[in-house]
Amino acid sequence: MQEFFLKHKKRIISGGILLLVLVTVIASGKKLNATLLESAIGVVVTPFQDLTTGISSWVDETVTSARSKTDLKEENEDLKNQIAELMEENRRLAMYEQENAKLSSLLKIAQRYPDYESVGAKIIAKDPGVWYDGFTINKGTTGNVSANMVLIAPEGLVGKVLESGATFSKAQSILDSRSSVPAKSVRTGDLGVVKGDYTLSNNGLCKMEYIDGDAEIMVGDEIVTSHLSDIYPEGLAIGKVLEIETDTNGLTKYAVIEPYVDLKHLDTILIIDKNSAPVGKTAVPAAETAEMGEEAMEPEENTTGTGVAE
Repeated sequence: MQEFFLKHKKRIISGGILLLVLVTVIASGKKLNATLLESAIGVVVTPFQDLTTGISSWVDETVTSARSKTDLKEENEDLKNQIAELMEENRRLAMYEQENAKLSSLLKIAQRYPDYESVGAKIIAKDPGVWYDGFTINKGTTGNVSANMVLIAPEGLVGKVLESGATFSKAQSILDSRSSVPAKSVRTGDLGVVKGDYTLSNNGLCKMEYIDGDAEIMVGDEIVTSHLSDIYPEGLAIGKVLEIETDTNGLTKYAVIEPYVDLKHLDTILIIDKNSAPVGKTAVPAAETAEMGEEAMEPEENTTGTGVAE
């Protein structure tokens, strides 16, 4: 058999090629079923076609997924930026809203005292410590602010101006140990002086001294400024009585006062000038005063004997 194949090798190969050509020609015609050769070829080729198709699909999906991830990442960054901008805008709006609320409160205070000139101010610095016993405001002589002008907040009295520069002023609150405010009880009319106290100020409190020993002042009474002051207008709310104690001399009392104003979180205040001419009115010129005659120029006789400037 081997010898036969070797002897007729060329003829066998030629016949095989001829048979292959014949099969190809026949396969190119119309037919319904695959031939045995086509089936054999399909068995070999189909797995490679499936592999090629799978690789192509995987590459397409991978590229598409990568693009989608890139797009999502960019979109995510854009959304983060938008959220940050919106949060910042909300913070600004909240600050503006708080500022407007404070300004509205100051305006309401100013409307309570229409006879005095007033101006709003912001606190820009404070003395060391938790409480606002001494601080600096952003208004000075260029804003017509001067020493002894009164500082108030929506809740009541804060203190007064100590000294003024061109664009700033030093101020003291009623917690300052140098502070001294003539005061009275709204309920009983008992008089005293509200002063800062080193020990009490650590807790945000102050003291009302020189209260008559027979005074009927009680815990819970509201304390306001009295008429016995040339600096503070009468009736400014100061605080309420927490304790009543009798002095060692047995003749006078003192009261521990809790201020109405939150002297730990001050921000904006209103400055009023008790000595200013009422709003809408002006002081009478000297020449006009002279024309009013000698009687108009003479002061009234002081019949009270107190000698206190109002």
